[in-house]
This record gives sequence, structure tokens and C-alpha cells, in this order.
Amino acid sequence: MRVNIFSYQNKYFNTEVTSLPTREEIEEKYKWNISDIYNSDEDWEKDFKWVTNRIPEYSIYIGTLSKDADSLYKCLKFDEETGKKLERLHLYSMLSHDGDMSVTKYQAMDDRVKSLYTQVATASSFIRPELIKIPEDQLLEMVSSKPELNIYEHFVKNLIRSKAHTLDEKEEKLLSLAGDTVQASYNTFSILTNADLTFPIIKDEQGKNVRMSHGRYYAAMYSIDRKYRERAFKAYYESYKSYRNTFSSLLYGNIKSNIFTAKARKYNSVREGSLDSNNIPISVYDNLINTINDNLSPLHKWASLKKRLLKIEKLHPYDVYVSLFNETKSKTYSYEEARDIVIEAMKPLGDDYIKSLNKAFNDRWLDVFETKAKRNGAYSSGTTYGVHPYMLLNWNGLLSDVFTLAHELGHNMHSYYTGQNQPYPYANYSIFVAEVASTFNESLLLNYLIKNTNNEKEKLFLLEKYLNNIASTFYRQVMFAEYEMKIYDMAENGEALTTDNLSQLYSDIYQKYWGPNMVLDEDKKYTWTRIPHFYYNFYVYQYATGFAASETLSEKVLNEGKPAVDKYLNFLKSGSSDYPINLLASAGVDMNSPGPTLSATKKMNKILEEIENIIGE
Repeated sequence: MRVNIFSYQNKYFNTEVTSLPTREEIEEKYKWNISDIYNSDEDWEKDFKWVTNRIPEYSIYIGTLSKDADSLYKCLKFDEETGKKLERLHLYSMLSHDGDMSVTKYQAMDDRVKSLYTQVATASSFIRPELIKIPEDQLLEMVSSKPELNIYEHFVKNLIRSKAHTLDEKEEKLLSLAGDTVQASYNTFSILTNADLTFPIIKDEQGKNVRMSHGRYYAAMYSIDRKYRERAFKAYYESYKSYRNTFSSLLYGNIKSNIFTAKARKYNSVREGSLDSNNIPISVYDNLINTINDNLSPLHKWASLKKRLLKIEKLHPYDVYVSLFNETKSKTYSYEEARDIVIEAMKPLGDDYIKSLNKAFNDRWLDVFETKAKRNGAYSSGTTYGVHPYMLLNWNGLLSDVFTLAHELGHNMHSYYTGQNQPYPYANYSIFVAEVASTFNESLLLNYLIKNTNNEKEKLFLLEKYLNNIASTFYRQVMFAEYEMKIYDMAENGEALTTDNLSQLYSDIYQKYWGPNMVLDEDKKYTWTRIPHFYYNFYVYQYATGFAASETLSEKVLNEGKPAVDKYLNFLKSGSSDYPINLLASAGVDMNSPGPTLSATKKMNKILEEIENIIGE
């Protein structure tokens, strides 16, 4: 099975080829089927026109919301119908653009729909202020008096909670008009790093010339050839380093935009405003940072063990991902092989979950291989009401790609189950729980692989993979979260963010997390230039909280069986029907306690001890 597809992949990705394939050279079965959204660009244009023509009609509802329950329902229904079309338009243009970012037509379509979002937001900006003006008792009575409005109860209660930070109609309209401006820094960053950045040509492991790319960089970091890793590392960062001042300006511009919005909404900080959107107390964030800073010893121990087993005098950042165990680290996986492994690993979740996974594979929800000008990395598109989610990959055949497949499928299933079970107002989920399902799948996959090997060396390799998961999905994301917190603190205290202080701060935090065994290369301090999540307004900490929650939930599923499975699947189906901390509590995780966070650090220590016992250290 592996030979068939992987020879196909190698047709485009082996080291003899110096350029990436075009999208047309990839078979249809490995590309997502966006005709499930629209059959053609012309159909997209029709709906675009429909939404555009609908925008002036919002004015009909201005001043009517407090009149009676019927008037309120008509406005909310109108806004909902517009939102459904708008989300579908965005999904189609985004996927078309991301498949080949050099096609200006789809770049323009993506820009147009983002502008349309701003126009709709502006036209509908009266809704929240007008609802908030209605006395709370009257508003709740209106919602309960009409059956069609009953589903809005949580929405209304959350709106009342946010009352202190909702502005009057004119101010809300001004903020909505600023929507495109706020996104400008990130949009420019995205185009620069994905389409315009040119990487150097270097010698690969066989001495052949290859042009560095995002995908090849990640693959190179797992190579057993240390000199090649070093060459790839320096080549990759050379381009980012060359544009460091541009990236500094873009990041600072993004931060200042977020500060403007937070101040306008009367928050004490951007962080407070970001967390408040999901009713997360700032103490959850602070507790995460403080707890991890008190428990860095597992990561330091891992660095020491890695240095010792690699038999190197100095551990460098490009040594972090290469396996310590030679016998299994070069194993490759075809996409089909990975698919079958993931399906087997997810079987504890029951027949319905497996049926949904097969639907995703068979109906082409996925875009698999790296191609010229395709967006790098991997993602799931999330919930678009009435349309299944999609998934972007850039397949290289490494074990890390198998885990990425499981990870993004976790997102996809969360979105799919939410879309199937929630009405439009709740057919999404907050970013606080967004990484739970994805890292949950990774945990099940790893447990499956470890359980199904009798080979001690392969077990060591998989245990090491578990350590890398904790290091990258947990510790690394907390490190990013601490960095993000500090650069915002600097900016909000009036300190300018320069290339030098952004780089020095990153260097200091990275060194603290990895400890004395890590030698920090000059290029590594520019890592902040390439991290898109720093433009997402306090997103990254949720990778860590999500990982801690998913570890707890996966243990429950494996140990308790059906009762835990039912609770977990109900969590996937819940969308945003309640506050995220409450949804996790219903699934069996208390995020108000330090328990989940500490459990991840203890897990890392336990795995380190197991590895040391096997190798006789």
C-alpha cells in the first residue's frame, strides 16, 4: 500500500526535483472538492450579489427590536440568513485562494468577501446596541414568549454579560468600519510569507540542489543528517531575517490595531478583552504561565537527555525534532496508509465517529499535497453552516504528517458534529475549546501506536513522539503565550516594539524554557517573524489549555469506555451552546483548577522515566 502512493508522491517530492508541482499535476482525488460549496465561480458571484443587494435592507429593522417578539425574530432571522450566505462565500474564496495563492482572481475574490463582511458588519452594527438598550427582564421575556426565539436564550444572556463593553450604535458602526484596517497587517504578513518570500537553494542530504520551502524545512528538521539540518535551518531563516524590519512593522501594526479596539471597548488590556469574549477569566491565562514557569524541569531534562543520546557537545534548535532512535526515525507513510492507521486509532470513539471519518476521506474534504504557491501548513476550515468542513495538508510522508492528519481531523469532526447538531447561532465553537478535539485525536493515535508495537526500539521512538507532542503542543505554546503577553504589555505601557527588542525578548524566553543545555543560534531569535498566531489576538495559550484538557479526556475514554465516550461526543456536538469552561466541565474536565495543566507536566516526567528505564540510563 505504501509503495503505490508514496511513489506517486515521490514523483513530485523526491530530492531530485528542484521545484514544487503545480496544482494541475496533482490527481483530483487528492484535492478538496469545493463544488460542495458552489458549482462554479459564477454561482459564487450570484450569492455575492444577493448579499450585496441585501445590505441596505438592514435599515428596515433599525429601531424595531424592542417593539415585540415578532419584530425581534424577523431581524435576527434576516441577519442569520445573510450570515449563512456570507460564510459560504468566504469558505469558497478562502479555499480557492489557499489552493494557489498566486492566482490573482481568487486573491481578489477573497479580498472582496472580506470587504463584504465589513459592509455587513457595518449595516448590522445597530443590533447589539439596540438589544442592550432593552431592559434585561423585557428582553428575556421576549425570548421566552416566542418558541422560535427560545434558542437565543444563551445568546441573549451572553449579550447581557457583555453590556459593559458594547458601545452605542454610532460607535459600533465606526468600529465595524475599521474592520478591514485591523486585518491589514495580518493579510500582508500572510501574502509575504506564503507567496512572495523566496527561499535560497541549498544542498540536500544527497548533495543535490533543492530550493528551500516551508514543507522542506519541516521535513529537514527530522533528517538524521545534522549538517543538512543546519543548512536548512539557516537557509529558511535567512529569508525571514532579511525582512525582519518589515515583519516588525507588521506585527507592531497589528498590536496597535488590537489596542485601539480594546480601549474603544473599555477593557483594561487587549488580553482581558480577548479572553472576555469567551468568558474566560484572566486568571486562567496567568495560572497557565505561572504553573509552567514553576515546572520547566521536564523540558530541561528532555534537552539534557537529547543532548546526551545524540552525543553532541552543544544542543541547537535544529536538533530538537530529530529522533534519537535510528532504527525507526526514517520510516515514511503514504497518505492512504496514514488514513487507515488514523481510522483504527479512533475506533474507541464508536461506529458513528468512524463513519464520519470515512465520509471526510471519500468525499474529498481534504487537500493533501504541497504544490506551488499553495498555503503552507495545515488547517481545518471550521464550521460553515450547511457545508461540511474542509482540511488543508502539505503531505511529506513523515510520522509528523500522520499526526497532523489526526489533529486536523479532530477539528473537522468537531466542526462536523457541531454543524449537524446545533442551530446557526451556536454552530461554531470558541477558540478556547478549539484545540481539544485535535489534540485528543493525537493522544488516541499515539496510544494506539504504542499499544500495537512489540518492538522495543519502535516503542522508544513513539514515546519520544509523545515527549515531542508535549514539548511542542504544550510547552512551546505556553512559551508563545508568554511572549505574546509580554510584547502586548510593552506596547500597552508605551514602549515601542523594535526588531531588536522583539528578537531579544524571544531569545530570552526561548532560552529560559529550554534551559542551560540549549545553545541559541543567532537566527533562532527571529522565529517571531514567521509565527502567524501572533496576529490572532491571544490564541496560542489555548493550544496548551486544550492539550491539558484533551489528555484528561482521552484517558477517561480509554479507561472508562462508553460513558466517557458519550460525554465526549456530546461535547463535540455542543458547539457554542454554553460557555467553554462549562462545556469542558460537562465532559469531565475542570479548567478552573491547576490539575489539567500539572497532569501534562507529570505525564512528561513519567515518559522520560520510562525511556530511561528502557535504555538503562
